Amino acid sequence: MNAGGGVNVGGGVNVGGECAIGAGGRASGVGVVLALGVVWVAAVCCGLAVLVDYATTPTDGDDPARHWPERSRLPPPAGRPVLVMFAHPRCACTRASLGELALIMTRCRHSVTTHVLFLRPEGAAADWWKTDLWDSAGSIPGVSVATDEQGAEAKLFGATVSGETLLYDREGRLIFNGGITGARGHFGDNDGRRAVVDLIEGRSAPRAAGLVFGCALRNPRPEAGMAGVP
Repeated sequence: MNAGGGVNVGGGVNVGGECAIGAGGRASGVGVVLALGVVWVAAVCCGLAVLVDYATTPTDGDDPARHWPERSRLPPPAGRPVLVMFAHPRCACTRASLGELALIMTRCRHSVTTHVLFLRPEGAAADWWKTDLWDSAGSIPGVSVATDEQGAEAKLFGATVSGETLLYDREGRLIFNGGITGARGHFGDNDGRRAVVDLIEGRSAPRAAGLVFGCALRNPRPEAGMAGVP
């Protein structure tokens, strides 16, 4: 038996003390791995929670114009509803809004006049607004696309968020305002899109407003990739 409490068997193989120490080391190593695994899972869960919270948190907006603004350069409603969507040309979330608008127009293009106005803030380069979002909007049949110089039209209509959609009836009264996506950058069936289709087709809608998920239209910096991003 050696000083460590082990037994020397057949030529010096130590059984007992040192093996016990080795087993304890392995157990300790497993514990460390398990602890690190728990920390990793917790970090992933926290990250997912943050992403979900971001995706489902709408952007605060102001009250839109309840009647068609007389000073707007857009032609007022004449015989059918008018839909106006305001967009930031570099807001990734707006891609989903345009996708939902395309679905609306597939069904209702002959029953509504539709405009998409892209913000061009003061000091922006001449082609700052010319992005894939502009091209996507322009490819939707029945949609008129134009720039909103310094956000003048957005101010008249009271729109403050990219993707904000306003629907006015043939008398120029606001009948829907808000977003037409279910979450930030999310494609798919949602209350806003259904409400807009119902109202265009002359049916009542359970909701006359929808949450808006997008970038801010006010006080953007032209050099920023997205509104509100320094």
